[in-house]
Amino acid sequence: MTTFQYTDRPSPFSAAGAAAKIVYAVTPAEIEQGALDARALAWAKSAAFTGEAGAFLLVPGEGGEIGCALFGLGANPSEAPFIGGKLSKLLPAGDWQVQTGALTPEQAALGFGLGSYGFSRYKSDKRKDVRLSIAGGADAADIERQLAGVFLARDLVNTPTNEMGPAELEAAFRALGEHYGATVTAIVGDDLIKENFPLVHTVGRASVSAPRLLEMRWGQKGDPRITLVGKGVCFDTGGLDIKGAANMALMKKDMGGSANVMGLALMIMDAGLKVDLQVIVPAVENSISGNAFRPGDIYKSRKGLTVQIDNTDAEGRLILADALAYADENPPELLVDMATLTGAARVALGAELAPYFTDDEKLSSRLAEAAKAETDPMWRLPLWMGYDKDIRARAADLTNSPSGGMAGAITAALFLKRFVTATERWVHFDIYAWVTADKPHAPVGGEAFAIRALYKVIRDMAAK
Repeated sequence: MTTFQYTDRPSPFSAAGAAAKIVYAVTPAEIEQGALDARALAWAKSAAFTGEAGAFLLVPGEGGEIGCALFGLGANPSEAPFIGGKLSKLLPAGDWQVQTGALTPEQAALGFGLGSYGFSRYKSDKRKDVRLSIAGGADAADIERQLAGVFLARDLVNTPTNEMGPAELEAAFRALGEHYGATVTAIVGDDLIKENFPLVHTVGRASVSAPRLLEMRWGQKGDPRITLVGKGVCFDTGGLDIKGAANMALMKKDMGGSANVMGLALMIMDAGLKVDLQVIVPAVENSISGNAFRPGDIYKSRKGLTVQIDNTDAEGRLILADALAYADENPPELLVDMATLTGAARVALGAELAPYFTDDEKLSSRLAEAAKAETDPMWRLPLWMGYDKDIRARAADLTNSPSGGMAGAITAALFLKRFVTATERWVHFDIYAWVTADKPHAPVGGEAFAIRALYKVIRDMAAK
């Protein structure tokens, strides 16, 4: 079976057996020691190429044609293992192979592949056809699989809301599930009330695109149950507590949690992992109209807890509450939720680190180990119960927006924790889903956070 692609694009990798020119990826020490092809070394010295990180040099052949290329890894390649992503933009068109002792074949290929991504759906520019040969010993199929998952997440986040509202997100969700033979269902509009998803309905009812609860089931019963829940707010105006223009500009990415769990689901299904997979996405648009929910309203959740609305711009935790309560009714072995939930998480850890919350020490250790092994950074924040008092409301069980403005990422996580009471192993990710400045392996735009590390954790679970 071919790997699912939301956007058709050619593989960044060469076909087997293709003739390829060499890229020597080297450190400054290797240049100084002369550990390089003699002709390339002579050309490097004449051009003052020292192997600094990101430095690039084409080396002519005997007839003046391009013979090979040099690429600098810097003195500490382990600090930037995906720096090879730059090569996808620097190399001339054609087939290339990287020779290096400083990076593993997987790092070289994955870095190049990640860096090759471009979102050109609305542009007439043509992509330069640069391809890399994956070195022997690397699992080419798994590298392609991880790229497909990351690219799916990026594509979904990058697509503007006029073409990625709740209905379009459902279409993408269905296409992914159907590609791998999964069962996909949707509860739409007023049926959410009938099926007891009142908070999902409340947040999304003001939009012309009806709110919905999407569910995907794949795998065999009896295998480890894995449930992924992703926040799918396709656009967030803030509701009646409307955002300012600057804060609203990027709100197409507020469905980044759903995009990330869909990318992770792609990896799991494409690998054929022996798991019983459930994916849940509450998909809404937080809009303004005559029937929009209001500050001061109180609603009963699926779990029965009542929630006082103290800010309509704290809507993500509302739809997640119903989705998590649903997932918790049949407790999985692992429950993961991902959401672009709070600005407080960005204040705490910035745009590059994915904060996660869990009470499970073994799970946290596995996540930390996988993050390091896969160069997919994340950082644990505490579910500090001392702040639980802050999510209580005077007129209801809970408030969706504690006053005081402190520890916002923690109080949001504690709010969600109230809806996960039976599942023993739960982790909540508060992600940004966006790259703010170009990196070698990621352009500005939508991004996958922590899903390669989560894929490793789940793959290890499935193998036991």
